[in-house]
Amino acid sequence: MTQDTSSNTLAAAPLPLVSGDWELDPLHSAVNFTIRHLGIAKVRGRFTDVEAGLHVGGTLDDVRVTARVALASLDTGNSDRDAHTRSADLLDVEKRPTMTFRSSRVAGTGDDWTMEGDLTIGDVTRPVRFAVEFGGVVDSPVDGRRHAGFEATGEIRRSDFGMDFGAGFLGDVVKIQLDMQFIEPQGQGG
Repeated sequence: MTQDTSSNTLAAAPLPLVSGDWELDPLHSAVNFTIRHLGIAKVRGRFTDVEAGLHVGGTLDDVRVTARVALASLDTGNSDRDAHTRSADLLDVEKRPTMTFRSSRVAGTGDDWTMEGDLTIGDVTRPVRFAVEFGGVVDSPVDGRRHAGFEATGEIRRSDFGMDFGAGFLGDVVKIQLDMQFIEPQGQGG
């Protein structure tokens, strides 16, 4: 029987990003979602008020991602639907103003990664896993700083967070897509 040492090797391998606290580029980042309506169509939306941080240490064990999303910033392109979604029937932004995420583990190589962590909506916290595609690092011609790009996809169940309204016409599974750019810490890298 052979021992799998790949996770130990990955945790000790050098990362393609310099160490430090990378800041979110909000102009080139998005938190999008999709949910089924009546089981036959998809409703798509996004959150416009997002804060996120990426801390890179010397190894994967030292990588941390945090995010905060203001749930009232929901935008599905329909003001009546948005108002109902923000109400006590669904998100209840009066009682649950934010959704937060804190990573617990990052693993992968090349362009394909996974990120696990805890997602909190209101007073309910559940584990979530994202498939992450690393887009690379490039010097921006606009600000002269290095930017790193990521796409992360995952899903949650509304019922896991106590949001059961609309069962039968509104899907339980919410698919999440994150498109994120982070900016290298000043005075780092090249």
